[in-house]
Parts: sequence; structure tokens; C-alpha cells
Amino acid sequence: MKRILMFWRKESLLSEDQSLLATLRSSLAATRMPAFSLQKTKFAKFMNHRAPANCRYKPTWYEHAANCYTHAFLIVPSIVGSALLHRLSDDRWEKITAWIYGMGLCALFIVSTVFHIVTWKKSHLRSVEHCFHMCDRMVIYFFIAASYAPWLNLRELGPLASHMRWFIWLMAAGGTVYVFLYHERYKIVELLFYLAMGFSPALVVTSMNNTDGLHELAWGGLIYCLGVVFFKSDGIIPFAHAIWHLFVALAAAVHYYAIWKYLYKSPSADLIRHL
Repeated sequence: MKRILMFWRKESLLSEDQSLLATLRSSLAATRMPAFSLQKTKFAKFMNHRAPANCRYKPTWYEHAANCYTHAFLIVPSIVGSALLHRLSDDRWEKITAWIYGMGLCALFIVSTVFHIVTWKKSHLRSVEHCFHMCDRMVIYFFIAASYAPWLNLRELGPLASHMRWFIWLMAAGGTVYVFLYHERYKIVELLFYLAMGFSPALVVTSMNNTDGLHELAWGGLIYCLGVVFFKSDGIIPFAHAIWHLFVALAAAVHYYAIWKYLYKSPSADLIRHL
């Protein structure tokens, strides 16, 4: 009988300890700062949950519209700007370079807009959507190469640095092959490839004797890098991809201004190329 009473007392004490522990846990949970999530706010309708690893994020209707319009509105300005550079060209090499740069600039906004329209309105056409998504990724490599073409073609370079004129296009071709083989499989590798391709020619450009326009070139590169934060924030920040588009547009505008001012509009540009 004593053993039964002792066992009962132990069980009652144990249950009291467990209830006390549960009370303490609930008190701590109540006082703990809750994890902030935009999914629990009024902005939830503007953003879906973050996609799993190696899967594509599915934008909301609002995000689809923003993704389309943020680049669609830049198609006409990019065409006009390209035509202006071609008009300002004084020789055949300048015209070829303006054509290369203009094609890369226009292709970026056109392909991006078409891809986002297909994703928004024709998402049931999986093969078509997949094809345009690959084109959207591939055109970025050629846009980077085209953005450096005016600096590499129209400025005096050293014997080793001059090889970057063709090597950057080799990198663009390598990026295209990578998209064909490993599209959407290793996103961080793809991002590092973009950054490496963006920074490698910059080392050559900054070594030129004539440094006019390099500050604008550096500012544009910094804007691109800041935009990458939003490029990787789908499902965390509403309209993250559209904000990334705005960073791209701003950086491209800064680079275009530098090319127009220092390589085409500048009266000393022709003298520099014939040194």
C-alpha cells in the first residue's frame, strides 16, 4: 500500500512538473518576437510562396503584369537609342559596333517581354514557355558581350587586352551551351557565370589609357549587382523580379549614356581610335 501511495505521489509530482513546463513554454512562445513574413500581411496577394530549390517561382497575376510592362516600355527607347548611335557613327567600324550594341540592347528587352507574356498568358504551352525561358537566359550572355563591345572595339587596347574582344563572345557562347545542357538545374552556378562574365572584361577596360566614361561604367555595374539581390528574392519581396527589371533598365541607361557621350558624341573619340 505504501508503494502504491509513493508511486501515486511521484506520478502527481511528474504531471505537475510537466504542466508547469508546458506553461513556461507557452509563456516564452508568447513573449518571443514572431518571425516577420510578408505572406501574413496585406501584401500577400502580390506575392506567392518561395519556390523550392531548382524550381521556378510562380508569380501572381500582378507580378506577371509588372514583369511584362517593366521591359516592354523600354523596347522603343532601345530601338531609338540604337538608331541614334548608328546615326552618329563616322566610319564603318563605328556603325558595326553600334549595330552589335543595339542588337544586344533591343534583344534583351524584346526577348524578356515576349517570355513574360508567354509565361503569363500561355503558361499551358509548356514547351513554348520553356523555349522562351531558355532564350531569355541566353540573351543575357550576349547582352553583356554587346555592352562591352563599344569599349573594346573603339578604344585603344594593349596586345593582351585586345584578345578580350573575341574572348567575351566565346564566354557568351559557353553560357549558351550551359543553358542548353543545365537549364534551371544549378541556379547559383548560372548566377556566378553571369557575374564572372560581367566583371572579367571590366578588368581590361579599366586598364585603358583613356579612362573617360569608366566612372559611369562602374556605376552601371554596381546597379546591376544591387539588382541581383531582387533577382534572387522571388517569394520574399513582392514584385522582386519587376524591381530587378528596373535595376537592369537603370544600369543599361547609365551605360548607354557613357557610350553615347564618350565614344560617339565626344569629338576626341575619332582621334583616340587612330592613335
